[in-house]
Amino acid sequence: MSTMAVDDVAVAPVHEGFWTRNRKIGVVLLALGLLAAILFGALATDEQARFTLSEDAEGAALAVDGTIGAIVFGVLAVVAGAALLAGVPKRWFTTVLAVGVVGFVASFLCWQVSAAPAGQNFMPMVNIVRGTFILALPLIFGALAGVLCERSGVVNVAIEGQLLMGAFAGALFGTMTGSVWVGLVAAAIGGAFISLLLAVFAIRYLVDQVVIGIVLNLLALGLTGFLYERLMQTDTQSYNQPPRFGTWAIPVLEDIPVIGPALFRGNIFLYLGLVLVLVIHVALFRTRWGLRTRAVGEHPTAADTLGVKVLALRYRNVILAGMVAGIGGASYTLALYTFTKNMIGGKGFIALAALIFGRWSPTGALLAALFFGFADQLGTYLGAINSIIPSQFLAMLPYLATMLAVAGLVGKVRAPAADGKPYIKG
Repeated sequence: MSTMAVDDVAVAPVHEGFWTRNRKIGVVLLALGLLAAILFGALATDEQARFTLSEDAEGAALAVDGTIGAIVFGVLAVVAGAALLAGVPKRWFTTVLAVGVVGFVASFLCWQVSAAPAGQNFMPMVNIVRGTFILALPLIFGALAGVLCERSGVVNVAIEGQLLMGAFAGALFGTMTGSVWVGLVAAAIGGAFISLLLAVFAIRYLVDQVVIGIVLNLLALGLTGFLYERLMQTDTQSYNQPPRFGTWAIPVLEDIPVIGPALFRGNIFLYLGLVLVLVIHVALFRTRWGLRTRAVGEHPTAADTLGVKVLALRYRNVILAGMVAGIGGASYTLALYTFTKNMIGGKGFIALAALIFGRWSPTGALLAALFFGFADQLGTYLGAINSIIPSQFLAMLPYLATMLAVAGLVGKVRAPAADGKPYIKG
């Protein structure tokens, strides 16, 4: 039988078309910039919007006329949007987009701060930065838990339950023993308990990993809610008055303007979260364990062929992830609040979004968590200055930021190839 040669058949190139994702984002940013320059500029007042470099209205400040600032920053967002629409080189996309987003947010803040009541027309940047990190802490721990699991090939939708169980265990055992360290260990074990169930059902019994994650969230919600009503609510003093970790200041570094008081005058969870980001990043990309973890998450069959114990590695990493998330839950009850039912309030799902937004990287997850933490802190600040924006919309800010980031900004991302796929040893 004769065959037809195909070597010299020309293959037509595939054209992406004019309306690429970058240009579509440019149009949206251009529209937002026009909205900021026109609407925010009209609503702002001639009062100065002061961004103080301290914790109050005193001291050095960056001051700008409210109307002028709103218009200028809005125009900056317009320019950035126009640049994306015109088609900037791919390597400049993130920088130009960041400039545009910052311009829009700064225009909005010039309006809000200048229009605040007399005596409140200032934004204390130290408090904003500190609040951003505090609100981002559970997201950082939760996103790191997601990185450890999903780089190993196991989808971790149960972050919410791990955070909640950690918060509950930290409060309960911290109160009963009067020790913050016992509470911290109990929180890690509580998160690991939820992770162990995830590992057993997902790895051993091959249950759908998304479904079992949701079920475990409901289990954690129901179990902690039941024990809260039976123990903590009836005898708060004995079961829900945990000790608190104090503030640890680092000499010299705490004196750095803005960043110093926010980063180097914090509790153990702040330092531990930042250290874990560094440690996990280095371990994941610079060690044998990290190489094996990424291999198991990408191609478990090939890793098994080379002698890696795929299932054992997945078990260890999933349980370790639960411990990390459990400690993140304890950042609520051993540093800020007493335990209440469903106190995590969806932060586990925002941490999952931070994981995706950060492209399954510890440092990327940190930056994404800070972005969502800033949105949360911004809502709190605007409520404190009696913004004309309804409080219900302010409460929605972190969730709106999550949707916009994941649906609009994250673009096409590729999860580890074996993520969510059970491995059956041949």
